[in-house]
Amino acid sequence: MKYVIWVMWPAFIAAGIAETIFFTMIDPEQLYLFGQRVEWSVTATYSTGFLLFWLVCIGSSLMTYLMMPNQAKEALKKAAGEREDLARPKRREPGVGGR
Repeated sequence: MKYVIWVMWPAFIAAGIAETIFFTMIDPEQLYLFGQRVEWSVTATYSTGFLLFWLVCIGSSLMTYLMMPNQAKEALKKAAGEREDLARPKRREPGVGGR
């Protein structure tokens, strides 16, 4: 699961930045695609734009990970294995903690 997060999370952040920049310069109500005006709601246009940006960024992050040297991947795996996962509560050993 950590490997998926290593690809998806940076892609999510980059897609958010790309969408912010793109839709700051382009009004979604005046957007044309293949010579035809896009007749979607503003929310649908923003959502579709974000998902498309996210897919492009996922591809970029995935290619970066796949092209990394094995030594760098092993170093990442070692660093991730040594790091305490703060999101998950620690399991209690049987007989400890009064239960």
